[in-house]
Formats: sequence, structure tokens, C-alpha cells
Amino acid sequence: MNDSSLRIMNKSFNILDKRRATLLKDERTINLKERVKKIRKNSVKHLSSLLEIAQENLQSNGIEVVMAKDAHEAREVIYQLVKNEDMVAKSKSNTAGEIQLTEYLESKKVNVLETDLGDRIVQFDESHPTHPIGPACHLDMARIAEIVSSKLQKDVKAEPRAILDSVKKDITGKIPNCNIGITGANAVAAEDGSLLMVHNEGNISLLTMMDTHIVIVGIDKLVPTLEDAVSVVKLETIYATGKTVPAYMNIVSSPSKTADIEQILLKDMYGAKRVILVLLDNGRSRALQENEECLWCIGCGACIVNCPVYTTLGPEFGYLRHLGGRGIVLSKYIDNDEVCFDSGLYKCTLCGQCTNECPVEIPTNQMLEDLRKESVKKGLYTQKHQEIKNNLKKTRSPFKKELN
Repeated sequence: MNDSSLRIMNKSFNILDKRRATLLKDERTINLKERVKKIRKNSVKHLSSLLEIAQENLQSNGIEVVMAKDAHEAREVIYQLVKNEDMVAKSKSNTAGEIQLTEYLESKKVNVLETDLGDRIVQFDESHPTHPIGPACHLDMARIAEIVSSKLQKDVKAEPRAILDSVKKDITGKIPNCNIGITGANAVAAEDGSLLMVHNEGNISLLTMMDTHIVIVGIDKLVPTLEDAVSVVKLETIYATGKTVPAYMNIVSSPSKTADIEQILLKDMYGAKRVILVLLDNGRSRALQENEECLWCIGCGACIVNCPVYTTLGPEFGYLRHLGGRGIVLSKYIDNDEVCFDSGLYKCTLCGQCTNECPVEIPTNQMLEDLRKESVKKGLYTQKHQEIKNNLKKTRSPFKKELN
């Protein structure tokens, strides 16, 4: 990421910091934080049983459930559902980003219409999202206007409303051509068999009304009840946006139905005829065995906002849509040790700021330090460290002695 983009991103992060400063000290937020910590730790600890409960209740409610062991399986499942479509509509989803769904579908000649404003701008720019909730926060208004003007082939003023109206018109003009909507979910309530999605723009509501609604979510998003799910997304909203609640909370528990005629259950009223949930493992079961703390995450992005490394390097410190140190930890389980190394394993300062900022106190720095120890044993470490090691062996000093 260039210096200009980094400055703009950090300016956005500073605005977010100021917006949420008072709210984070509020007693209600502190109490909510403690409640959500317990919910997430308990959910991850009992993930296997929650997964069984969720599958049974979701299917009982009429939601089709597909388990995907890895990114390849998930992409292929979704492709088979959309392969006859010219275009599908999609909302923001870090899990979809993890499996590089958009790139895969477009390589198969299925166009993907990103309906989130930030994601659409990033899609136009062909750049990398820099925050899980605000993907375009590395672009300033003038640059966004240039990008939108170029893609839409019209002159768009560098003014917020003008940019919004232009992108909105483009998206709403294309949505009627889409029969399938693809979204993520912020939480899955196992005991209720329900999916909870939060958003501010209203786009997910449009996608849930399409003939087929595909939801992709990691198995780590499971919680016991809807009440738990609401608590999690409220805390996520506070830390991610500085607001107490999102504009919208969509709960999907089945395809569209009605019983208004003599209590006879009829399906296919206004909403989706089919709701298909793709539950993605992709290394999470392995992470559960070795580093279950990395699955506590609620997806707020607080860990990167004040991270000295991320604010210096941007998304090169992280893995796909999993940004920052936790993304590096997760990359080991999603991919392999070499990818973990390349994602920035040795770039972290181990300062612990991410843990201090995290609402559920994920010990990311400790996990990274432990992974470094493993990495060294496997011969994966930086060339500079190798030089220091050799110098210590030869001269008992980390510095190379110059010959006279």
C-alpha cells in the first residue's frame, strides 16, 4: 500500500477512534463486553455440539445446509447453484473474501454485483479491503470520484452524495437482473436454527428477497441462541462503527412462507424460495484443537485500528480478508506454515495492542509468538535472523565483525 493510501486509512481509523471513545467507557458497553466474552468462549468450547444442533434445527426450519471442508468445496457448491446465472448480487462477507468467491465466480463467467457501497468501490478499484466493516477506508473522496467516474463512464463530483447516488443508481439498475443473492451472516443461532445479519445500507434486505438466498459463514460464528447472537452483533457494531446498534438486523430462519389462509402453510410469498447455508470449516476445526482463542473473534476490526504494524503496512499484514495478526494466525490453519510466514508472522512487534483493543481479548500476540517458535523449529525464519544466529555462533555477538 502506498503512503497516500496509508495516510487516508489512518485518518479514517482516527475518526472511528474518536467516535467510539466515550461509548467504550459506558457501563452498558462494559457489561455487554463481559457477556459477549462468555458467549464466544463458551460457543467455541462447545462448537462440535452446537454444529450438530444447528444443522438439525436449520434443516427443520427449511434451510438447506451444506458443510464445506475447505475453500475449494465451498466455491464449487456455490458455483453449482449459480452457474446458469449471468449475474449474482452479493453483500459484504469476509468469509466469501476468505475463499475468494468473487474472483472464482467471475473466472467462471458469472458476474458478481457487490451491493455494499465500500465493496463496490473496492471492486471498481481492484484494490484490497482495509477494514472488515469499512473496506474502502484507504481511498479519499477525490480518488473514489475518479474511480467511479472511470467505471461508470460519467463525470461524478468528488462529493459524498454525488458518489453515493451514482453507485446506488448503478447497483439498483442491475439488481433486477439477479435471481440469486449471496450474503454472509454475523452469527448463527444453533438452538433457534436462525441466521443473523447486520447492515446499515439495506442491501442485505434486498438480497434476502431474491428467489435463492445463499449464505456463507464460518462454523466459528455459531452461538447457542438468538439472544446471544444479538448481544454479539451489538458489541461488534459498537467496536466497528462507534454506534450502539446497526441500522438493520435481518433474522432469517426459513424460506418465505405464510399461513394466512385457514392456517395452511404456503411457501414462496415475497422472499426467497430457497435459503441455502454453506457452513465453512476451512481449517477452523484444526484451529479449535491448537489455538481455539483465534475463533473467539466477532469481526469488529478493532485489533487493526491501533496496531503499529497494520497502520504502517496495511493489508499486507494479514491474510486475505482476515486482516492483522489474527489473520496471520488463522492462515496457518486455513492454508499452511509457509503462507503463515509470508502473511507477516515475523512482522508483528508482539506489543499486545491488538489484545488490549479486542473486545473479547484474543491473545493474538501470544499466539504469534508461539507460532514463531514452531516456525523456527521447521526452519522458517527470516534471513536476517539466520545471519544473527550464525554471528552468535562464530563470534558470540549478533553483529558481523568487519575484517581489518
